[in-house]
Amino acid sequence: MALKDAKAGTRNEAGIAAVLGILKQSFGERFQTGQSFREQHAHTTTYIPSQLPDGVLFAESAEDVKMAVRVCATHKVPVIGFGTGSSLEGQVNAANGGISIDFSRMNRVLEVNPEDLDCTVEPGITREALNIHLRDTGLFFPIDPGANASIGGMASTRASGTNAVRYGTMKDNVLAVTAVTANGEEIRTARRARKSSAGYDLTRLFVGAEGTLGILTSVTLRLQAIPQKIAGGVCAFPSIKAACDAVIMTIQMGIPVARIELLDAVQMRACNAYSGLSYAESPTLFLEFHGTDETVPLQSAAFAEIAAECGGSEFLWTANAEERTKLWKARHDAYWSARALAPGLAALSTDVCVPISRLADCVSQTQADIEEHGLLGPIVGHAGDGNFHVLLLFDDKRADDIAMAESFVQRLNRRALDMDGTCTGEHGIGQGKMAFLEQELGGTVDLMRQVKQALDPDGIFNPGKIFHHG
Repeated sequence: MALKDAKAGTRNEAGIAAVLGILKQSFGERFQTGQSFREQHAHTTTYIPSQLPDGVLFAESAEDVKMAVRVCATHKVPVIGFGTGSSLEGQVNAANGGISIDFSRMNRVLEVNPEDLDCTVEPGITREALNIHLRDTGLFFPIDPGANASIGGMASTRASGTNAVRYGTMKDNVLAVTAVTANGEEIRTARRARKSSAGYDLTRLFVGAEGTLGILTSVTLRLQAIPQKIAGGVCAFPSIKAACDAVIMTIQMGIPVARIELLDAVQMRACNAYSGLSYAESPTLFLEFHGTDETVPLQSAAFAEIAAECGGSEFLWTANAEERTKLWKARHDAYWSARALAPGLAALSTDVCVPISRLADCVSQTQADIEEHGLLGPIVGHAGDGNFHVLLLFDDKRADDIAMAESFVQRLNRRALDMDGTCTGEHGIGQGKMAFLEQELGGTVDLMRQVKQALDPDGIFNPGKIFHHG
């Protein structure tokens, strides 16, 4: 990560002025240019400085999006999609100025097909709102990145989260999208069939594109049946290696764990203090099993045997919904509990992902790096798929501290790449990880630029993200 990658691009002042006038006349109060609106639609969840859009359109339909894109395309003005603003690598910053399209009013469930286990939604609906809507159908959408993110934003960043070990990531759960392309037309990438050999897989081209190829207007999702029984539990381990060994054995034995989260000792100390808990302050696994009344106890017992073999504490699990909710609230509050360790400091949340056989090495070496350089950085990992996060706390008003934080992130990413991992398992590239994408994929990034050039020749869609265009 480097602040230099969040540089401002060239602004098209004449085009921006023209677009502001046209959109204000067309949309009235649904188009805002006030300072507070603009500030709310720039990045606020990372130390990357905010880069404000010039105006914010509160879209209410695909027709609104099509019109706005056509106007911006005509005048070569950037367009940035905005869901809830919970992305972590500067994805919603307006690096070259332009128009932010806010999808909070495009939040409808368009269609639910219970027999086919799928639904189609507008991009602005959040995952929590979707699951409330689905509750009476006996179905749910399983991808849980922690934040109550919008479905469009989750698709655009190829999000995953705590359930990914069982249910996969957004790339596995999006069946189709509709998107407005650079000519202002809306395309549909696929039908609802569960498989297809019809042409290029454009769905997965748009999933993870971070809004750089077009603007999503609907997303068709794969759903799952709500499990008959859900149980959660906690188990402490004497070391990171012991905890990771338990994870590897669990996966290799085919135990269908739904979530298996790793928290290091520093993060456990933070969770205890913030959430009023009394867990052991040592490397800990949080687990959840989904199944039936018969299978969940068997799965839990099988893991307990593995944990004991790896030197873990007694595996305490419960199917009580209230107790389980308290357990996972502590996990989902990890960001805020870590921030509370040093309230006056800024936070830089970064992630990498490695093959699970290298997870213990990568986490242990990262802990040693943190200790050697006198840093404060709790670690949380989606251990079942080798993905972990470091929340580095530092003084963003001191140049030396910023340099030290950026140097740490560089070492972390180099370490993951040396282990045949990736610079980001779920945060995306945005502005913060462009340099590491080049290190990870080399000349392949040039092919990405060619795709971008073909679909967005004037570079109006979220410029300055993933790689520098043109």
